[in-house]
Amino acid sequence: MEVKDASSALLSNYEVFQLLTDLKEQRKESGKNKHSSGQQNLNTITYETLKYISKTPCRHQSPEIVREFLTAMKSHKLTKAEKLQLLNHRPVTAVEIQLMVEESEERLTEEQIEALLHTVTSILPAGPEAEQKKNANSDGTMDEEDPA
Repeated sequence: MEVKDASSALLSNYEVFQLLTDLKEQRKESGKNKHSSGQQNLNTITYETLKYISKTPCRHQSPEIVREFLTAMKSHKLTKAEKLQLLNHRPVTAVEIQLMVEESEERLTEEQIEALLHTVTSILPAGPEAEQKKNANSDGTMDEEDPA
């Protein structure tokens, strides 16, 4: 792989996940020799990165979801980096939005933040961990309401 221009583009976690998954599959198919130290280092980095990224919501994204999200974000006046952070992290609270959007207090009203949260949560899929937490919370509240 050759870097033509280091600052030409930003990659989302989904794109990195897809790239590394494809690279891993190509290596399996070709049966490349793992004995060189450079190859071992690359394998370690690939493994560790995939291990981390597979625990994030990007694992459940698709090109269509990313495209739909970016189209929906055009109505919000955000930078590319801010859109990328929203895509990668999938914030669910106003505080998370404030951490990701620079000077959000001056740039966004509460209504705009709520609209942004609604857009993010309605388009981007939650990871299975979020669904499990949601189910566990609803189960816990059910038990508390029913004393019997």
